[in-house]
Amino acid sequence: MQTQTQTHVTLLARLGDGSDGGTAWREFVDRYGDLMRGFCRRHDLQASDQDDVLQDVLLALSKSMPGFRYDPARGKFRSYLKTVVIHEVYKKLCQRAPAGQLADVESMAATASGDPAVDASWEQEWRRHHLQQAMRVIDAEFSARDRAAFERYAIGGEPVEAVAAESGVSVEALYQIKSRITRRLTQLIELQVADEG
Repeated sequence: MQTQTQTHVTLLARLGDGSDGGTAWREFVDRYGDLMRGFCRRHDLQASDQDDVLQDVLLALSKSMPGFRYDPARGKFRSYLKTVVIHEVYKKLCQRAPAGQLADVESMAATASGDPAVDASWEQEWRRHHLQQAMRVIDAEFSARDRAAFERYAIGGEPVEAVAAESGVSVEALYQIKSRITRRLTQLIELQVADEG
């Protein structure tokens, strides 16, 4: 997957004008595909159902994108995307539900957009999405040794002395690696959030 090269607003504009032969849609899937699949997994959809939901979301968006102009004053794109994804997830759940449970799933689908649990699930997936996007840049900017040490110590919680020794760096150097990567992750995520409008 490629590193994000276009701003969010620029990508949306390219989706709307459709003049690039599908490149913008591929970038959109690179950027948001894992987010949508993650939300599907949270609702126990299997890989084939996740693919169906992703295709249905893209189809719904493609119908609304010609002539689309992003206006942050009218709302955030992430909220619109959430609404479309929730609709498609619950539509898929309705298709899978046994006849006796269909009414329950349809009722859940109708109230899902305002459901605090569904909103929390989307927000958690959105935060994971931002971290993944930022980690792609980290992968390009930091050495494999530094990334591995950071993941073991800062994320995995392994003892600093053991990670430093096995990585061939001093404890102080490991602290500096953690600090530099953490600071860069924070910057990247702040930029991503600001880019969303």
